[in-house]
Amino acid sequence: MIYLLNSVFAVVLLLSYVLPFIAPKVFSALSVLSLSVPVLLVVNAIFLLYWILKVKKQLLLSLIVLAVGYKNVSTLYKFSAPVKIENTRQSLSVMSYNVRLFNLYGWIKDIDVAKEVSEFIKKENPDVVAFQEFHPHKNVKLKQYPYQYQSLSKGKIKYGQAIYSKHEIIKKGEIVFKNSHNKAIFIDVVKGKDTLRIYNVHFESLHINPDVKKLKDTDKELLVKRIGNRFILQQNQVEKVLLHQEKCKYEKIILGDFNNTAYSYIYKQFKKIGYQDAFELAGHGFGETFNFKFFPLRIDFVLMDKKLATRKFRNYNYKYSDHYPIQAEIIW
Repeated sequence: MIYLLNSVFAVVLLLSYVLPFIAPKVFSALSVLSLSVPVLLVVNAIFLLYWILKVKKQLLLSLIVLAVGYKNVSTLYKFSAPVKIENTRQSLSVMSYNVRLFNLYGWIKDIDVAKEVSEFIKKENPDVVAFQEFHPHKNVKLKQYPYQYQSLSKGKIKYGQAIYSKHEIIKKGEIVFKNSHNKAIFIDVVKGKDTLRIYNVHFESLHINPDVKKLKDTDKELLVKRIGNRFILQQNQVEKVLLHQEKCKYEKIILGDFNNTAYSYIYKQFKKIGYQDAFELAGHGFGETFNFKFFPLRIDFVLMDKKLATRKFRNYNYKYSDHYPIQAEIIW
C-alpha cells in the first residue's frame, strides 16, 4: 500500500515536469498542478528516505523521478555557495516587496506597518525599491529616494505599484493588463554611464484564501476552474511584457509578484529567452516569499538579463504583509 501511494505521487510529479511547456490556454485545469510541485517534491523525498531506511529497492522509484527533475529539486531548495565575480564595474541593489496596502484594512493588529516598512527599507538601503499593492500612506517616509514613479488607481482608495530610486529616472511608463486591476510598470534608471530598464510586475492574483481550513471547505472543481482562468490571464499578461521588453535596447531586470511558482508556464517564458533567476544564482534555502502555513511558496522573483549577474540575494522574514521582501545585488 505504501509503494502504491508512492507510485501515485511519483507519477503526478513526473507529469508536473511538463507543465511549464503547456500553455494555460491549452489546458488550464492541468496548469493548476504547478502550484503543488513543492509538495510533490517533498513527499517523494520522504518516500525515498523511507525506502533507504528500510533498505528496499523500491527507493529507485522516487530516486529516478527526482533525478529526472533535478532542476526542479534545485529550484525548491538552494544550497549556499560562494559567488565569484571578478572585474565588476557597476552594481545596483534592487528590492521587491508586495506590501499589501501597508495594512490599510487592519489585517495585522497594533502595528504601524507603513512606519515599520519605511524603517526596514531605510536600514537595508537598496538602490531601487519596487512595491506591489502600494498605497500612498502618510507614514511612508522614504526621503532617501529622490526619484519615484507611482501608477495608482483613480478611486477613492488609491492603490497600485510604485518604484523608488536613488538614481535618476529618465523614462517611465506602464503596461496595462486587460480585464485586470494588476499591471506592470517600468523605469529606465541611470547608474554611472549605464542605463538599465527595470520592470515591476504584478501578474494576476489567484484570489484564493491561503487558510488551509477554508481551502478544504471550498468546492474543488470550482476552485480549479477559477485558478485555471487566472493562469490564462497571467499568460496574456506575460505575453504583453515579453513583447514590450523586446523593444528595449538596455539590459533589463524584471522583478515583482508573479502570483505563480518557478514551475509555472509564465516563469518558463522568461527563462526560455535567457533571463536568470537571482535566487538560483546567489540565494539560500527555500527562498520563501509568501506566508503560507504548510509549505514554502516562492512566488516573488528578481530576474535579470543574461548579460547581467548577481553577487548577493537575500530573503527576509519580515511579516508586515502576506509577502516577504527580497533583495538582490545586480552587477555588470
